[in-house]
Amino acid sequence: MNNIQRLKQDYPWIQTPLVVGAPMRLIALADMAVEISKAGTSTLLHLTTTQITCPPPLHLHPLTPTGGIGFIGAGTDVSDLHTHLQNAATLLSPHPLPTHNTTLPLGIGFINWGADLAAAIPLIHSFKPAAVWFFAPSSLPSLADWCAQTRAASPDTKIWVQVGSVREARGVVDAVSPDVLVVQGTDAGGHGLECGAGLVALLPEVVDVLGRSNERPVLMAAGGISNATGALASLVLGAEGVCMGTRFLASPEANISEGYRREVLRAGDGGQTTRRTKVYDNLRGTVGWGKTHNARGILNRSYWDHVGGMSEEENKRLYKEEMGKGDEGWGEDRRMTAYAGSGVGLVKEVKGAGDIVREIREGVRDLAGGVKALL
Repeated sequence: MNNIQRLKQDYPWIQTPLVVGAPMRLIALADMAVEISKAGTSTLLHLTTTQITCPPPLHLHPLTPTGGIGFIGAGTDVSDLHTHLQNAATLLSPHPLPTHNTTLPLGIGFINWGADLAAAIPLIHSFKPAAVWFFAPSSLPSLADWCAQTRAASPDTKIWVQVGSVREARGVVDAVSPDVLVVQGTDAGGHGLECGAGLVALLPEVVDVLGRSNERPVLMAAGGISNATGALASLVLGAEGVCMGTRFLASPEANISEGYRREVLRAGDGGQTTRRTKVYDNLRGTVGWGKTHNARGILNRSYWDHVGGMSEEENKRLYKEEMGKGDEGWGEDRRMTAYAGSGVGLVKEVKGAGDIVREIREGVRDLAGGVKALL
């Protein structure tokens, strides 16, 4: 069985090329995760003779699987995770998607250095998500503990681990044998390795080191992918699917303010208008990240005042003032943080999360046909 066949077996509702919604902390919640997993999947009711005699339970199966995989971004705080998972289950109940052994057809993303393992495991056991995405553990033994307890709590839940270097990829594969490895290049928005490479260099080397055997983890590409062209390029580089975050910020399902969304639509030339830095974490009080990690955000007055020598204390004071201005706090000459990847200039319109999945998938197919004609 090849890796694409594995994906379709593990996540029966999906269509390939696979588009995945990144588990953006506090932003990707039930609404977004469900819409990405559904992505317009139509359902047809199949009744067996037994079910006609004994009606409950009825099972809905998709006429044509067309979904992606959505993730709820629990991040470091799982205190509200039960509510988000229950909301997702409620949203899915009118139009259930086919899953493997009754798993919930979406995933949960954890930032492992801060998340509470003891609180997370009962929720994984209860809701049985199809996947869990682990990122930034404090150590490989800690990651191994998360994986072991997850597998014991929900054996059909697949383990995804995000890495940002070849060394990380090799270490994670050896330590925990993940089902999926998310390979994130430094063009990604939000948090990732401070020192790294873009996908064009990183992903082929990961493929080279791990090999092309179907015994290796499925590889997902992440970081700077905002349209079908970037998605197709990532598949050519060796990925079996693509993960996007910044593109989904411009969807009504993203749990962000209108000011933040406007910034994502305004910004262009992302290599010049975004930067990897710890400034925004420091101003927001997002503490706990190791020295190895920082975050990419759209450049604004907070950043340039820091570069110009403003004290952190004064910058924090001004940031706090800006928080009271609502949507007006975001902008090139304002101070509120807008995490986004360097592909932000390709995000030009607000569109539903499910529509984005279909747009990327269909765009990849069209482009692939054009590329094939050149060969």
